[in-house]
Amino acid sequence: MYSQLLPQLKRIVCEAGDAIMHCYDDPARWNTQQKSNDTPVTAADLAAQSCLVQGLQSLTPELPILSEEDLLADWATRQQWQKYWLLDPLDGTREFLQRNGEFTVNVALIAAGKPQLGLVYAPALETLYWGSPELGAWRSQRLGEAEAIHVRPPGDTLQLLTSRRHSQRETEALQVLITAGVCSSLHSQCMGSSLKLCRIAEGEADLYLRLAPTSEWDTAAAQAVLEAAGGQLVRVPEFTPLTYNDKASVENPGFLATGQAGPDWAKWLQKI
Repeated sequence: MYSQLLPQLKRIVCEAGDAIMHCYDDPARWNTQQKSNDTPVTAADLAAQSCLVQGLQSLTPELPILSEEDLLADWATRQQWQKYWLLDPLDGTREFLQRNGEFTVNVALIAAGKPQLGLVYAPALETLYWGSPELGAWRSQRLGEAEAIHVRPPGDTLQLLTSRRHSQRETEALQVLITAGVCSSLHSQCMGSSLKLCRIAEGEADLYLRLAPTSEWDTAAAQAVLEAAGGQLVRVPEFTPLTYNDKASVENPGFLATGQAGPDWAKWLQKI
């Protein structure tokens, strides 16, 4: 049903990206502050939040909204939600502050604990990704012509993506794939925000292992894109699909994003 609203959703997400870039181009507008969890928030985060909430409330007033930049609804309330929007208005605020362009607007529709529709917009790159089980996975420049995207098949060399601030343990853990003969070499590249999952979805990389803390709004939208492109996002060490709104905390467990259905990740990475 909500996939029929895709043209309006794409416009809302791009408008949020435009609000971010309005601040990005002038550091005097950033007004950077530290939140209670010691993470930064800027005027760009709040401007994007306003765009998304206003747009989504107008488009789907029946659906609740859970956003990083808003008060967290209590667990008793969230347990009643069958469907809701999950937002990260500016995923990668530290990347925004470093002006490296690796930040995104994340919007996901969650139903029964699973991402059913996801949109990820990288405003500095003007690249929009979206995906759902019924639509598949797609990419466009802003609101331009859409191109279908797919994960790539496995090869002898695996391209690993890592966080700019959380990479050493993950990289060391994946070295076991070489000694186990899963691949002949493992190349790594640092990247910010949910762009890492989108890179796997479009066939530009193979793996992203994250053991450091993340929140549900960091992953949901890009998970929808990745899964629609043929990839998977699984929690470790259980290696079961990452799910949402099934506990009081919104913190994710460790997870592995991959474009490959095999090898047997649970077997090779069981010591993580």
